[in-house]
Amino acid sequence: MSRPKRFLSGVQPSGALHLGNYFGAIREHIRLQEQGEAFYFIADYHALTTIRTLPDGADRKAPAADLKQYIFDVAVTYLACGLDPSRAVLFRQSDVPEVCELTWLLMTVTPMADLENATSYRDKIERGKAADAGLFTYPVLMAADILAQDADVVPVGKDQKQHVEMTRDFASKFNRAFKSEVFKLPEHKFGEAPYVPGTDGAKMSKSYGNSIGIFDEGKPLEKAVMGIKTDSLPLEAPKNPDTCTVFTLYKLMATPAEQDALAAKYRAGGMGYGVAKQALLAKINEYFAPMREKRKALMADPGEVHRVLKDGAEKARANTRAVLDRARRACGLA
Repeated sequence: MSRPKRFLSGVQPSGALHLGNYFGAIREHIRLQEQGEAFYFIADYHALTTIRTLPDGADRKAPAADLKQYIFDVAVTYLACGLDPSRAVLFRQSDVPEVCELTWLLMTVTPMADLENATSYRDKIERGKAADAGLFTYPVLMAADILAQDADVVPVGKDQKQHVEMTRDFASKFNRAFKSEVFKLPEHKFGEAPYVPGTDGAKMSKSYGNSIGIFDEGKPLEKAVMGIKTDSLPLEAPKNPDTCTVFTLYKLMATPAEQDALAAKYRAGGMGYGVAKQALLAKINEYFAPMREKRKALMADPGEVHRVLKDGAEKARANTRAVLDRARRACGLA
């Protein structure tokens, strides 16, 4: 009997996660645990290429302490948002060190030109920034992460499709070079991730300073929501909900009936944007309240979080060792 379809994705621990992360990836990942075997890793090896120079810490004095906290925060966020350790595997990338040896084996068949054309590397060079070898070989480590778990499907955003294509290419080159079907070729999967605007209307991002945290509440949340940029139409004027950041965010959490009711108020006129912002604030509080409570319980019991990561690492490492053994035998290293 064949095993269920296996999903694999990773998230970099680079600070507090926001609504864009939740609606763009986390929510989809939680759904997939009901559809097959779900493996999610916290990409701390990958984070080493950026942790020293994140926008909120250009002169960071303790990158090690920051990274540990970010890793823990990501784990707590996934668990608070609904990841079920009995259905999905959550683990730290660095708890599976065999992935580094797998990366080296893949690099022996990886053309330099492929890495030079990788989006993550090319974009940084085009912006005139220095790129280290870690960023240059980033796609190979990512390929190793995917192949190490024998993943069938990798859920990605459209801007990340190239990474899955490169993974398939590296795996195919290795299989041909060593005349053995070592690696399974994964498929990409575009999720139903909506566009999530930030408080200034641009895409929500920590680096843009326009984000609303998943677990923000009280005064910080109120300040962020009430500070969302809107146009200058007078109160009595009809307004277009389809071009309003406030309404776009509201739609992510509201029922169809709630969306229709607020949209009607926009179009009728006589409503100021402050009313819409209050509706959004109430909806955020309602939607994320259970997750906030779950997070508080997890923060009070860090041992449970570390247990989940430890158990996840054992499962992920077993898969990786099996894949690495196949690769070593194919190369003659066994």
